[in-house]
Amino acid sequence: MKTIVEIAFDPSTPPATGINTEGLADFLRKFFAPLFLVVVSVVALFFLFTREITRFMQFIILAIAIGVIFYVPNIIEVTAKAIAGALGIK
Repeated sequence: MKTIVEIAFDPSTPPATGINTEGLADFLRKFFAPLFLVVVSVVALFFLFTREITRFMQFIILAIAIGVIFYVPNIIEVTAKAIAGALGIK
């Protein structure tokens, strides 16, 4: 039976290469998307009840643009890769 020390220092196991971010975008999407919908609904109702139609329209356009980030599949990954490529990070 191997001890914890033997397993930890076993040369046959490859070293960790870094933080595993597999599924991070899905986690963020599932966590923030419902919260986003609640906030958008409350703010939109506020603008409608106070009859600020111009601010309501500005808010809805901004909310749609931000909503695309949450609900379009792979847009977070594509955007992150594009930003990294623009910064010269591979």
